[in-house]
Amino acid sequence: MILKNSKIRPLACATLAALFMVAGTGCTEGQAKLKPNFIYKSAPQPNVVAKINGQDITEDELIGDDKLDFYDLKKREYDLKMDQLNKLLVSKLIGAEAQKANMSLDDYIDKKVTHGTVKISDHEYNQFVKDKKIPEAQITPQIKERIKQYLAAQKRQDLIDGYVARLTQHNPVEVYFTKPKMDIHVELGDAPIHGNADAPVTIVEFSDFQCPFCSRAATTVEQLEKEYAGKVKIAYKQFPLPMHPRALPAAQASMCVNEQGADKFWKWYEIMFNNQDKMEDSDFAKYAQEAGADPAKFKSCYDSKKYAAQIEKDVHYGEQLGVKSTPTFFINGQLIAGAVPISDFKAAIDDALADAKKK
Repeated sequence: MILKNSKIRPLACATLAALFMVAGTGCTEGQAKLKPNFIYKSAPQPNVVAKINGQDITEDELIGDDKLDFYDLKKREYDLKMDQLNKLLVSKLIGAEAQKANMSLDDYIDKKVTHGTVKISDHEYNQFVKDKKIPEAQITPQIKERIKQYLAAQKRQDLIDGYVARLTQHNPVEVYFTKPKMDIHVELGDAPIHGNADAPVTIVEFSDFQCPFCSRAATTVEQLEKEYAGKVKIAYKQFPLPMHPRALPAAQASMCVNEQGADKFWKWYEIMFNNQDKMEDSDFAKYAQEAGADPAKFKSCYDSKKYAAQIEKDVHYGEQLGVKSTPTFFINGQLIAGAVPISDFKAAIDDALADAKKK
């Protein structure tokens, strides 16, 4: 029933609000919510986090299937600590140099470290736009200025980091907290693979062909393959997101190309990520032919949706591992989520290579 009398409506709303207050938060002291009886103690042995009814509960049992969520928390804590540590390095190490020179920290950095205002060349600006695949039509004068400011800030920080690195070269900093690691075994299954089959490092990529961040990450993957030639292999897992209507058809098309050879798949991969603005069925057929696939075989495969079940299996497997967004990478079981800087990938690969040498 709709109340049409405007004088009655406020009263009704007030009455409902009062009822919700009573039902939700109006408990008396005698109605206090009961809670489990927790006693906080030191762990009786490593990896034990609780005891229920006399039975030890391990950290692995506590975390269960939420490994990625817990890892993400630990990784954020580690990153925050490292950020704060780097700030302390600047204030204490460069600060000591500034004190010797009888200068303030800011003046010392401006005059001795960055040598004045940091400027960005046209080449640096153009290279950034190219690497990030930013359409020129979308760049206004304001956006261009913001890009240059961002690059200048990054360049300035690089100069400061380099200066600190030189100061610590013969005076290393001791760190008493460790970088969190994961140990997730990712089954490759029928995933297309590129690179040295016996490479010590495997990069498993869960990706979406319509995702703009995946396109940027594809450029990073290409760079990594060149820099770590023979040391890494790449495996591609399909993870088309529902929000991208052409991602699933693109995934199906890619597997039809892969059917004719993994080398053709990786050519299609490169073509597709460089042409995300053109993703109609006719475009897929064109890219397949450019990648070297037989047009008739491709069409028959694509029209039949032959690989729909395998793509669904990839998505389900990714969800089981904890993949929530694209791109998501696992480097020898270590997680990297998003189109992060290439330095993050290099650090993970270098750690994996170091671990491989120990085995």
